Amino acid sequence: MQKVSRLGLGCMGMSRQNEEKSIRTIHVAIDNGITLLNTGNFYNSGESEIVVGKALRSIPRDKYFLSVKFGVLFEPSGRIYGLDVHPFHIKAQLTYSLHRLGLEYVDLYQPSRIDTAIPVEDIIGELADLKQAGYIRNIGMTEIDAETLKRAHKVHPIHTVELEYSLIDRSIETSIIPTAEELGIRVLTFGVQGHGLLNDRTLEGKASSAMVSPALSPENLPKNLSLVRALKDVADCKGVSLSQLMTAWALMQCPNSMSLIGTTSPEHLQQNIDALKIELSDADMKAIEGIAASHKVYGSNMRSLTFTDGKPFRG
Repeated sequence: MQKVSRLGLGCMGMSRQNEEKSIRTIHVAIDNGITLLNTGNFYNSGESEIVVGKALRSIPRDKYFLSVKFGVLFEPSGRIYGLDVHPFHIKAQLTYSLHRLGLEYVDLYQPSRIDTAIPVEDIIGELADLKQAGYIRNIGMTEIDAETLKRAHKVHPIHTVELEYSLIDRSIETSIIPTAEELGIRVLTFGVQGHGLLNDRTLEGKASSAMVSPALSPENLPKNLSLVRALKDVADCKGVSLSQLMTAWALMQCPNSMSLIGTTSPEHLQQNIDALKIELSDADMKAIEGIAASHKVYGSNMRSLTFTDGKPFRG
């Protein structure tokens, strides 16, 4: 099995509109030793998988580790309206993904969230059958609590749990990370740059995110700028960008974790690859901790997103 790199490429933003640039970004990632690629069957309504599949046609299968999520339901307007992780539908969702990707199997398959109305044991049981059949190599989970992870792991060993994590949302440090470490489950973090908030572009008035981040809303962004400026000062002293600083911080704070960088830009990806070389001293980490402790963050919790019918997007 291909070794999984500490830095992974998140492919949420990839689509036919930016196909050439996205394919180039994937090739830059692999050329620089990034083996972990992360997509989902609902990313741009399947277009991400199509683009990723095209990019991988010329790449030997043992040179990358492909993670695929499933289950989020979008309406034509682009809004999320539900979640489908019902065991009866899983094999169909995987079939469509394999067709778009042009692959015979994926390395990691995982529900994008868990529907609490369905026993997690039933979901994992179906995934275990698909693994036994050779269509997936490993089973993953996304955005779940520690107890649910334990229940899932009893049915079949969980390879990786994917979790939101950044300086402005560290809730996973309390129980889910210790549980994953106890069970020998890999931790993959996403959103380490605060979904676009903890980025140099924020101070340039160009803040953006592939996800709808409450921290970037017109109401919250002005209140969060003092935090961004303070962190930018630390980054400037280190001679690095703010996004690089946040990536380095996340990897050092959770030394056994991997982190996803979502981008369709080879240049942006290269900057984050360079973050692997950044060494943060104890003094640097304390300075960052102090800044975080002294600044309230407005709109930091992405888990508060809801379906259009008002029902919570349960994680």
